[in-house]
Amino acid sequence: MENILEVNNLCTSFYTYAGEVKAVRDVSFSLKKGDALGIVGESGSGKSVTMMSIMRLLSDNGKITDGTITFSGTNITNLKKSELKAIRGDRIGMIFQDPMTSLNPLLTIGRQLMEPLVVHRKISKAEAENKAIEMLKLVGIPEPERRLKQYPHEFSGGMRQRVMIATALICEPELVIADEPTTALDVTIQAQILELLKDIKEKMNTSIIMITHDLGIVADLCDMINVMYGGTIVERGTKRDIFYNSRHPYTWGLLRSVPNPKNLIKERLKPIEGQPPNLLNPPKGCPFAARCDYAMGVCLEKKPQGFEISDTQVSACWLNHPDAPRIENPLLGRKNNE
Repeated sequence: MENILEVNNLCTSFYTYAGEVKAVRDVSFSLKKGDALGIVGESGSGKSVTMMSIMRLLSDNGKITDGTITFSGTNITNLKKSELKAIRGDRIGMIFQDPMTSLNPLLTIGRQLMEPLVVHRKISKAEAENKAIEMLKLVGIPEPERRLKQYPHEFSGGMRQRVMIATALICEPELVIADEPTTALDVTIQAQILELLKDIKEKMNTSIIMITHDLGIVADLCDMINVMYGGTIVERGTKRDIFYNSRHPYTWGLLRSVPNPKNLIKERLKPIEGQPPNLLNPPKGCPFAARCDYAMGVCLEKKPQGFEISDTQVSACWLNHPDAPRIENPLLGRKNNE
């Protein structure tokens, strides 16, 4: 299968009064057509900035300083704004984190849904309205004809998120980026939104990037998972690799901080102690070294390379070096480099 998206050595910085914040540092990944990729990590790890760099929606003080972004065979890294407008909202859709602040409170739902069609498809208002009704039905909103005339404040949180999904999908994009689309929702609505995204992926063969801090959310939806920390990807692999054979202490920390209902023995959740690195002055070694229980001298001095665990899994941790000490993986009960 061909790659619909390729990101190579992406670096993004924000220039502030305090100095240059290196928010994304040498990030590379790819996504195949029809697949779903999960990008996980705690707040400040660079997940959303990476996606905003792809969409070129950075604030005025943000800039891509290095790397390339290739979408469907075209390098879009340095496209003009007019050229980007032809892609954003048409071939690439984005579901933003907070629908209440992303939807315009002064415009009806119908007008906001129809706008991408009018701009990108150049169709009549009547055709756009029919398509908007069809999309509201697809995302499970009842009485779509009446709902088109309502405003965002007349919808519940879950319904607003469904409207955001409908807006992102209305032009049938090749790629959808979902930035923590279930964060503010209760678990029942979360499950419904995830099922909806799965159905859309299967029915429309849409590629999806799911950004989240919760590994549990990507377990059912995503084919591949990238774990980000300190502006870099510290581990990547299939969901089976990450959940059953993770080889990075940060991934272990994420997994141990999530409750597992299958555990027969009740255990306290173990948080990751400490704070993320200051990206005004990024550490020269491993970004996780200061918080890692297994850190060695080399971890503080030299950034780890990506060690290939298998054809699908890469882990940027010195513990995977052949000469590293043999420590026990706390999740697997066996040595990390076995």
